[in-house]
Amino acid sequence: MVKDNDKKVITNTFRIVLYQPEIPANTGNIGRLCLGANAELHLIKPMRFLITDKHLKRAGLDYWKNLKVQIHDSLDDFLQLYPNNNVYYCTTKTTSVYSDKKFEQGDIFIFGPESRGIPEEILNQNSQRNITIPMSTKIRSINLSNSVAIILYEAIRQISV
Repeated sequence: MVKDNDKKVITNTFRIVLYQPEIPANTGNIGRLCLGANAELHLIKPMRFLITDKHLKRAGLDYWKNLKVQIHDSLDDFLQLYPNNNVYYCTTKTTSVYSDKKFEQGDIFIFGPESRGIPEEILNQNSQRNITIPMSTKIRSINLSNSVAIILYEAIRQISV
């Protein structure tokens, strides 16, 4: 993080991965969030919308054209590009709380599709790297873009200290 006229400016930080995203407005909001956090956005196919979707563009506003976004055919294709980075799987199916982890610049946060989350097979293969956001038992999960914001800005807070 650097200062520019007494304003803290976030330098390149993290990679946010949306595994098979389903809701274009969430992806648009997350794209805008990534741009504000100077994070990369990676989308893993298949997606339930086109990248040109009007809801995605509306949520991302005119920021979308400035976003570092990459689309990958599979999660394995993506992971092969970053073999030395820490990878965290964000899920409601673990007791390991995100704020108990020590994040490093360049870490990768993977979020699953809105309706079902990351497949259990992937979570089971990576159980030591699963993280969750504490919440009441009155809901199954919180909104995907809110989840990304919570975890991304905790990670930024940690590397800014």
